[in-house]
Amino acid sequence: MTAFPGAARRVVSLVPSLTEAVAVSLPGALAGATDWCSHPADLDVVRIGGTKNPAVEAIVRLAPDLVVANEEENRAPDLAALREAGIEVLVTEVRDVPEAFRELDRVLRACGARSRPRWLDEAEAAWADLPGPGRRTTAVVPVWRRPWMVLGRDTFAGDVLARLGVDQLYAGHPERYPRIPVEELRDAAPDLVVLPDEPYRFTADDGPEAFPGTPCALVSGRHLTWYGPSLAQAPEVIGEALRAARR
Repeated sequence: MTAFPGAARRVVSLVPSLTEAVAVSLPGALAGATDWCSHPADLDVVRIGGTKNPAVEAIVRLAPDLVVANEEENRAPDLAALREAGIEVLVTEVRDVPEAFRELDRVLRACGARSRPRWLDEAEAAWADLPGPGRRTTAVVPVWRRPWMVLGRDTFAGDVLARLGVDQLYAGHPERYPRIPVEELRDAAPDLVVLPDEPYRFTADDGPEAFPGTPCALVSGRHLTWYGPSLAQAPEVIGEALRAARR
């Protein structure tokens, strides 16, 4: 376990993934988190609104030493307002699995971790020791409906799937989350449709019916899109969902 310098700080997290990472690594460091921060399940901190609409004044009243945020999940004007109030804000950028590990290391150091947590070593090892995927599978990966939106270029979830043998068909799209009519998604003729349960909650009764005749993998959004302690189990959890859909 690598030793870090520094002491624990008072932290507000605007990102569910980072909330979980800080909570399990530095118990007691979190002063506040968003309404969407659902892990750990017993997290008992002040709730400060959503990722897209945090209550800036409430965060300022908490007087944190640091706010941790993400360039995709949080809005620049909110982060600017926090900085104008004199609060330090650390903004992560995560577009692939290796970057997730680098950013988690950076966040935990900034939050005052004295050593690298065991879960982070285990997660990195889980991704380093992946078996070969065998034959590769093509997929479309909706993340919303009404309107339909899918994974496009340069996304963390897309890299997770690629490392598990799934090539998403819109990875070369100019947009990161393009809106694609469902008819076009069907016409793309993927081997598989991957349906996560967040941000849109796809279920067995809501999503697969739009893709008749195409196998659909219902996957845990936390394991597909979060970068935190769930990374250690993600290869197994997502891999099993993919295998179940291919059977």
